[in-house]
Amino acid sequence: MALGSHVEVVGRELGKTRSPLDAHAAFVAHDLAFVQDTIERDAVTSLTIVLSPASSDHDSWRRAIAGDLARAYTPKRVNVAAGRTGEVLDNLLAFLRDAPGVTGHYVQAHD
Repeated sequence: MALGSHVEVVGRELGKTRSPLDAHAAFVAHDLAFVQDTIERDAVTSLTIVLSPASSDHDSWRRAIAGDLARAYTPKRVNVAAGRTGEVLDNLLAFLRDAPGVTGHYVQAHD
């Protein structure tokens, strides 16, 4: 695969204020098409979806989104990261940006 760019997409779902089912539905309804359009660009070789922190009952759908998108867009890389804005999340995003073998994961930044 040729050198390309990494893109970070901020999801609009609000995991803190919605049930996991409602948050998943909101992501699919409002963010998924944009994510797919972005990863399908020729210049994009990896993408990280950035979500707000949420309780562990949101982990399943977030892992599923990461894995399903990574499989669908191989050899491009797709991951999902969650955390509060700040240095810890920035470090996690930098790691994902520069980790060529990491794809299909949901990772959380913990302060």
